[in-house]
Parts: sequence; C-alpha cells; structure tokens
Amino acid sequence: MGTGIPEEQQGRRLYILLTDTGTLFTRLIKAYTGAPCNHASLALDPSLRHMYSFGRKDQSHPLAAGFVREEAAGMCLEYPRTACVLLRLEATEEQFRRACGVIRYFEQTVDRYGYNLLGLLGFVLNLRFEPQDRYFCSQFVADALERSGIALFDQPPALTAPHHFLEHPELQVVYEGLLSDYPLLDRDGRRAGSAEGESLPLRLPKRAAV
Repeated sequence: MGTGIPEEQQGRRLYILLTDTGTLFTRLIKAYTGAPCNHASLALDPSLRHMYSFGRKDQSHPLAAGFVREEAAGMCLEYPRTACVLLRLEATEEQFRRACGVIRYFEQTVDRYGYNLLGLLGFVLNLRFEPQDRYFCSQFVADALERSGIALFDQPPALTAPHHFLEHPELQVVYEGLLSDYPLLDRDGRRAGSAEGESLPLRLPKRAAV
C-alpha cells in the first residue's frame, strides 16, 4: 500500500531518520535483523530540528523509555560515529498538518506513554503485541504516519521494523553516512537553512515534557 499522491498535490515532505549509534541495545537488535540501522525517528523538517521517536528518556537508565523529542546534534555529541540514512516522504498539505497534530497530541499527553519492549520481542517472534500506549521506535513512526493518512505498509505498525522504511519504494534516500556530516543538521538551536524553504504549519513546543 502506498501514498498514491498525484504530483500536483505533493506540497510537503516528511522525513524518517534511521540511525545506528552502536550502543549495546542496537548491536543486539542488529545481530538479529542484520540491518545497518535499527532506530527510526520521524522528522518534520530537513534540518531534523523537530524529530520524534520512542527511546530513552534518560541515557543512564536504559529502561526509562517512552516518547521523546530527539536532538540530532546531541546524538552526534554523545555518539560521534552515529551512522544514518535519511529518507524523504512526499505528503499533501493535509497529511503534513495532520502529522504535526499527531506529534502535538503525543507531546501534550507524554506521561501516558511507555516503551513497548514486549512488542519488540513480539516482532522477533513475528507476533503482534500492542499494549495500550506502548510503542517501540518504528512502530511509533508507522503509526504516526498512518494517523496522518499515510499508510505505507499492509502490515500493522507493531510488525514494522526500521529497515522496512528503507525498503519502501516511495521513500527516497536523501542522505547516507555519518549523522555528524549531514549538511543541513541544526547544530545551534536555530533552524538550518534549506533550499526547500519548508516551514511548520503548527507551532510546536521546544521540547517534549520528558
């Protein structure tokens, strides 16, 4: 199943960042999947200033995880050798607006969400585990897109892995390499320039309350 957006309606773009920080957790997942990147994030702009996923809230406590607004520049500082693939997805104005609304809702209700560790195990076993208000990273990205009117896959979000995005024909690779070398990375808290001239239609909080 694809987006099927006519060319004349393609006015917005969403981004999916796949990363490999090299942590023990990602190495364990990589050993199973064999995929180069095993963490997925949804970004609303090419500078990755507005980027969201499910992961650690506190780097010193691996089990303290949930919905987070991620800082790509901070990721580079903590894990300088982070490898990534940035994918671009064409969307209509309405789909983009709905995606912003989905993110806003998650930020406003952040305390109710936790990490779907059981679902991650279920993915390994090809079983669908969807505890209420629990997500792992790629499940969140697929679910957020589906709520925005973009259903990329026939399978449920709980069975969607990061490498599935990489294999999708409607997602275009716009960058691959070290995250720290990405030329549009917002490094100083101000939005990096972009030839695409994109702007967010909704004013989003600066940080998630995590």
